[in-house]
Amino acid sequence: MGEIGSNGCLESAHAAVFKKSENLEGKSLKIVGYDFNQGVDYSQLLKSMVSTGFQASNLGDAFDIVNQMLDWRLSHESITEDCNEKKDPAYRESVTCKIFLGFTSNLISSGVRETIRYLAQHRMVDVMVTTAGGIEEDFIKCLAPTYKGDFNLPGAQLRSKGLNRIGNLLAPNDNYCKFEEWIQPILDRMLKEQIEQKVIWTPSKIIARLGKEINDESSYLYWAYKNNIPVFCPAITDGSIGDMLYFHSLRSPPGLIVDITQDVRAMDDQAVHASPRKTGIIILGGGLPKHHICNANMMRNGADYAVYINTAQEFDGSDSGARPDEAVSWGKIRGDAKSVKVHCDATIAFPLVVAETFAQRKSKAVKCQASN
Repeated sequence: MGEIGSNGCLESAHAAVFKKSENLEGKSLKIVGYDFNQGVDYSQLLKSMVSTGFQASNLGDAFDIVNQMLDWRLSHESITEDCNEKKDPAYRESVTCKIFLGFTSNLISSGVRETIRYLAQHRMVDVMVTTAGGIEEDFIKCLAPTYKGDFNLPGAQLRSKGLNRIGNLLAPNDNYCKFEEWIQPILDRMLKEQIEQKVIWTPSKIIARLGKEINDESSYLYWAYKNNIPVFCPAITDGSIGDMLYFHSLRSPPGLIVDITQDVRAMDDQAVHASPRKTGIIILGGGLPKHHICNANMMRNGADYAVYINTAQEFDGSDSGARPDEAVSWGKIRGDAKSVKVHCDATIAFPLVVAETFAQRKSKAVKCQASN
């Protein structure tokens, strides 16, 4: 009797351990990493990310989703009977996805600034959103460099030397003095225009004006101005620009009046009036840029494509760490949207994303032109 019971337990245990699997052949991608026996081929290495697993696969998915944004044309969509849009094939082929790019200020402090400048220079995105630091750091770098430091440098010692630490970067305080010298005369002229010409300044208008004034091709804001790419920054006073406006208002009261209501309407209109275009969002980091872009896209019942790149976690309920699915619950991203979150430092991931998407297309276009 004991032997029969023992055999029954053995069969039960065996069945539990060796439970028959669902066949995934042809349904799911096989996990295979890059084989360095093939030599060092960076293009193939990046293409292998999607089948590597974990965040490498998420990065590979980000490549694919951004390329889907870039591939989309209105001509891919069927024309409905009650559709009022133009039915001309050439027009429909010319209508592309509207791309929103959001990023936090630390990325402009870093070398990702040059990646973002590349996108603005070649008008590869349609709308940008950043924080105050993402504006001023761009201009400051035109006036003086930021240097590599160390995460462990002691704050008190740096303070005594007039050095400001941004992670493992060092921004000398003299940079901000140069920024003040550059911006104050511009603010004087803007105030005069406000008084004499009744100009109503908004954050985006201020940013465009400063982009024009800097007149430096290393600046992404110069290229945004030149290519008519709107750059929104609702919290423009939360940084050195805010300091400059404060001191300017003391010296020339009442100072500039900045209307943020016009800009929130302009930002939401970018999403609302995007139709019949689809919209894609690429957001580096979290905070204000992430929410501002997602909230605008809620006005059109959500974005069609979404790529998040950040290291924030969702467990404190912050929007910074929220995954795309949370935005779906708010109507900020469509339920059927192609979306991914890459849990990675954007200084690592975003240049790779651009290399496999925007830059690839630019490079192919240049080669085609050269061959013709």
